[in-house]
Amino acid sequence: MPDTFSDSDVDDLQENDLSRIGVSLPSNLLSSFDQILKTRGYSSRSEGIRDAIRSYIRYYKWMADMTGPRQGVITIVYDHHQRGLIASITDIQHDYMEVIQASLHSHVSHSRCVEVLLVKGDAKEVKEVAERLMAQKGVETVKLTTIPLEG
Repeated sequence: MPDTFSDSDVDDLQENDLSRIGVSLPSNLLSSFDQILKTRGYSSRSEGIRDAIRSYIRYYKWMADMTGPRQGVITIVYDHHQRGLIASITDIQHDYMEVIQASLHSHVSHSRCVEVLLVKGDAKEVKEVAERLMAQKGVETVKLTTIPLEG
């Protein structure tokens, strides 16, 4: 699959080009997904999964196309019981001290935490921070939101 995608790659999927795949999911994730499908009125899981994949591809494309100086936030939700995860998150933050301006940590429940990082720097480094955090086992979600800095 190419690293860059045109809008037609995402939006113009031909129905006759369908492929079947098998996916294993934790029951709680599937249950949450099914509830969203019901609430949003999807006719099938396949339709919802296609929509979710399109959204993921658009987000990836947006991240890949980001350039220049940026300021923004990275929001992380994670399981603080995951062995070694807190140390890994801290190490990543120390590796990017010049990009991360501030952090805010909150305990959501006994096992879940949310952390918000204020970031400022070149888009390449900002993306690296987000991607390294995404790759950690026990991280549920990472959301990067940035705006370009005006010269």
